[in-house]
Amino acid sequence: MLLILLTPALFGLSVLAALDVQVPEDPVVARFGSDVTLNCSFSSGSAFNLSDLSIFWHLTDTKRPVHSFSSGQDQDEGGSYSNRTQLFPGELGSGNASLLLRRVQIQDEGSFTCFVRIREYNSAALLLQVAASYSKPQLTLEPDSNLRPGDEVSVSCLAYGGYPQASVLWQDGKGANLTENVTTSQVASDEGLFNMWSVLRVMLEPNSTYSCVVRNPVLGEETHASVTITGQHMSFPPLALWVTVGLAVCLLGLLVALAYICRHKIRESCKEGPAVEQGQETEDEESKTAMQPLKT
Repeated sequence: MLLILLTPALFGLSVLAALDVQVPEDPVVARFGSDVTLNCSFSSGSAFNLSDLSIFWHLTDTKRPVHSFSSGQDQDEGGSYSNRTQLFPGELGSGNASLLLRRVQIQDEGSFTCFVRIREYNSAALLLQVAASYSKPQLTLEPDSNLRPGDEVSVSCLAYGGYPQASVLWQDGKGANLTENVTTSQVASDEGLFNMWSVLRVMLEPNSTYSCVVRNPVLGEETHASVTITGQHMSFPPLALWVTVGLAVCLLGLLVALAYICRHKIRESCKEGPAVEQGQETEDEESKTAMQPLKT
């Protein structure tokens, strides 16, 4: 008697188990703004008519309807998915319940459930991840002039238009990690895309290279930019520069004046030499004349 009672129940379980619904186990990654197919297939184990087939796609967490097919009618559920979803009508009879989602948005990210019913029913859920590439980083220095060794410099790295939040790595020219001296902020735009701003503070050393690496964890993409601070970035403060130039001009003027005076003195010495010798000869002759005795 017990066996007779259990037989229908066991038969019912086998009927329910006959409908198999399969979706990808790994998350489905879709780029922002592109189209993506959420794959879902089913097998009933027996022939069926499309009039007996019902397919419902809905958000797993909120049960919000996304798209449906029932009694031979394909229906767009409207809302934020209006004119963005579509089944593949020509492949329903072969067990393809996949959903085409157009113009993927950030808010589309999440779990979707594919529900199929042909007399019996079954369902399966998949995860959709949305991703967007970050722009090539842009680096700026602050301050960017009048730099001297030992000054504290802020190197800023900007990358925008990416999703999800990026991981940022700062390195020096030798590949050493500098991330401990970094402040990073990431702000979402109206579309949900992130703009990343990261600032590295370092003590200035000539011929130093700093690199900013921005990585998208979902796409596995890396973009980077680097800046090298060389001697050409070094300059004297304006006041010290003008003082140095002024002293150099004064020193040059003194040297020119001294050279002129020395040259003038040398010329005068050359002119006085012959005159002195001639005067000396005249004095000698007069002395000799005075010393000669008078003839009587």
